[in-house]
Amino acid sequence: MAKQIALQWIDIPKIKDQRGNLSVLENGKLPFIIKRAYYLYDVPSGSYRGGHAHKNLQQIIIALSGSFEVVFKNGSSEKKILLNAPDKGLIIPTMTWREIQHFSSGAICLVVASEVFDESDYIRDWDKFLAASNASKGIDQKP
Repeated sequence: MAKQIALQWIDIPKIKDQRGNLSVLENGKLPFIIKRAYYLYDVPSGSYRGGHAHKNLQQIIIALSGSFEVVFKNGSSEKKILLNAPDKGLIIPTMTWREIQHFSSGAICLVVASEVFDESDYIRDWDKFLAASNASKGIDQKP
């Protein structure tokens, strides 16, 4: 039986005004305290970002402009999600492999994170991720 990939959406408040919309992210209204924010932009056509998982860090990914696809994998399942709305965020839990691809022209991807940068929190090797995720779930991957 395939392991499910658990993801959750968050609605980001949108204040409509004839002068334009305004959306707000506030600590206390999110599932974690924001300790870091960064954004991806000018991603060349055909390129992808991500290709890793985090041991402890949680993230929310938001398409501020344009669109892109986020691919989630766990070794037995794969899920692709198109992000294209600046008032919707996708919460990515710990130990979730992600790749971001198919950036539209002018796309901007905002990521807010629960922790500051720590290279030791990254799992960048697919085989090491599979071993770590199976071990954390008590699943023996050997036949």
